[in-house]
Amino acid sequence: MTNNIHNLSRDTDIVIVGGGLAGLFCALKLAPRPVTLISAAPLGQGASSAWAQGGIAAAVAEGDTPEAHAADTIAVGGGLVDEAVALGIARDAAPRIHDLLAYGVPFDRDLEGKLAVGREAAHSARRIVHVRGDGAGAAIIAALSEAVRRTPSIRMVEGFIAEALLTADNAVTGLQLREAGNPSATPFLLAARAVVLATGGIGHLYAVTTNPREASGSGLAIAARAGAVIADPEFVQFHPTAIMTGGDPAPLATEALRGEGATLINDRGERFMAARHPLAELAPRDIVARGVFAEIEAGRGAFLDARQALGARFADKFPTVYASCIAAGIDPARQAIPIAPAEHYHMGGIAVDANGRSSIDGLWAGGEVSSTGAHGANRLASNSLLEAVVYAARIAEDIAGRDLPSPVRLSEASLTPHGGAPDAAAVARLRAMMSLHVGVIRDGRGLAEAVRHFAALERGAASLALRNMATTALLVAASAWRRCESRGAHFRTDHPADAPAMARRTMTNLAAARDAAKLLGERPLSHAAQPAIA
Repeated sequence: MTNNIHNLSRDTDIVIVGGGLAGLFCALKLAPRPVTLISAAPLGQGASSAWAQGGIAAAVAEGDTPEAHAADTIAVGGGLVDEAVALGIARDAAPRIHDLLAYGVPFDRDLEGKLAVGREAAHSARRIVHVRGDGAGAAIIAALSEAVRRTPSIRMVEGFIAEALLTADNAVTGLQLREAGNPSATPFLLAARAVVLATGGIGHLYAVTTNPREASGSGLAIAARAGAVIADPEFVQFHPTAIMTGGDPAPLATEALRGEGATLINDRGERFMAARHPLAELAPRDIVARGVFAEIEAGRGAFLDARQALGARFADKFPTVYASCIAAGIDPARQAIPIAPAEHYHMGGIAVDANGRSSIDGLWAGGEVSSTGAHGANRLASNSLLEAVVYAARIAEDIAGRDLPSPVRLSEASLTPHGGAPDAAAVARLRAMMSLHVGVIRDGRGLAEAVRHFAALERGAASLALRNMATTALLVAASAWRRCESRGAHFRTDHPADAPAMARRTMTNLAAARDAAKLLGERPLSHAAQPAIA
């Protein structure tokens, strides 16, 4: 059922923030226990998972195994994947696929009626389940949204954002909410016995992203500002084949196109990935993204060429990509598609355990806002949707098995009043700085400049929305500055090799990021590229 926020009791049981895959799936798994689901956009909109084209990785085909899937995950993770976590997720994959089928997701099937599976970069087997080629995300969210609307125990509150997490004695007490798109509106306090953050990623901290506008890092920020441990924030994945036609966000040309034989070429018609990696176009995403970036920086441009591999079959095989191209005046059956790397997925996030619990009592996190250890320094293609459903189910089971504390009465003194629209110029500068200094290619000087800028913004922003953006940007930049090596998706020109001593996950918090900024403020810029690693 859907309620206006002002009709809600201010004392609630379980609050889930986020209307994407993790939030919807968790709410359904908790049924018939009452939950309140907060979504910034109308249900089914504003979630990155709805835009996912690749599908879900799962060892459901004959001859494939969870162990092989886990091995592929570990191989691309830059030495930072928690192997037990990767194997656990791979083993939970088949049951979660069957859950999605039960909720009405129409996964593609072969002529024998079995689930059809495709192959994507760095997978050793065909194990990606799709919906109509490139429509998995939209179909999954549509099916789950309908299931949620049919479930009487789920109360939907659409059009509100969570802008602050309220705690006492390191335990959740509630949330501060505000009407989305109306930053001057009076905020609303909602008490909660348990909070699940499923708010998505950080894409709109970057000038070029494939994520919806709602993916601005707010969930990570409110958890960090409440004192939560944040894991691996420096590891940001850039999809190598965003369609460059001026859109914000940029449409995505799914990796499955390269799985079907599409190639990457420059403006001379030369394939450039074969010289960079034995797997060429099917190399891990970070390597392909840097290859595409290098061609663009060299002035040769980069293009996805599916003319020979698909030709006239393009429209039927990949209708979503085809529609994006046609809307931009490109016929991908006859023309190469202009591309560039775009922020696509954040491997970092709120540190959680195997049940999705954070370091704050009563706070769970699932989906892209969390960091489970499954992705390490570089996510394997199509593992994100899988991780979201696996952890959403685990969170629901964990909450259902716990005695939750009584709700705490909230005082208006708990309000953080900073409203008002974020300054558009300040947002544009933040996004440009993230792309320039905390993007595909990084170095110590640029990262130091970014850290100082974001720290000042985080201290002084008049708008709470802008302050939350700056908080997450500061966490990413500070951890990238401290990691003086290149590993996975984190590449620094001043430290181009990996450092074996740093083959460990980052565990940090907002205080540590602020300390990095203070350190940089006290030292000449010439020393900024050589931080001491704690």
